[in-house]
Amino acid sequence: MKVTRATLDDVPRLQKFRTDAAAWLAAHGSDQWSTPYPKELLLESIKAGDVFLFHSPGNADPEATVTLDARADPVLWRPHEILEPARYVHKLTLSRPGQQNGLGARILDWCGDRAAVGGAEWLRLDAWTSNAELHSYYRRQGFTHVRTIHDADAFGSGWVAQRPAARAESGMVQVD
Repeated sequence: MKVTRATLDDVPRLQKFRTDAAAWLAAHGSDQWSTPYPKELLLESIKAGDVFLFHSPGNADPEATVTLDARADPVLWRPHEILEPARYVHKLTLSRPGQQNGLGARILDWCGDRAAVGGAEWLRLDAWTSNAELHSYYRRQGFTHVRTIHDADAFGSGWVAQRPAARAESGMVQVD
């Protein structure tokens, strides 16, 4: 699988990933991502080089996206945790939400590998507070629940977890 950095030309596709995922989640009883993600934050992440697209061989359209950065949200992470070297997974989204092909797990392994190569000790994420199925999924991927924050500034995504950053063979090749 090929990995590329998103560009500003990818904004409509990234917004569609989100709206499609929100619709799928709503059909399954979740209000996760029911509000649009602020475009200015998406643009900021793309300009920083933190948004990635995942392409199968021979497929020009990406199958997934993830944002991976080193910015800890101070609402979610405590000051001593923010000082620890970590990378943070955001907006992991598949083009066909709910597919059971292991792509999400491979992307998380790719993120963990990038984190380890970059000197991070932890791969961290936050998840929608009320999405117990997603919490279970992340636990199956080796994440340990750290805490749940019930703060309006967490925007509904206050379940935080981490796993050690570790080298992994994901079968993904970054081409840019």
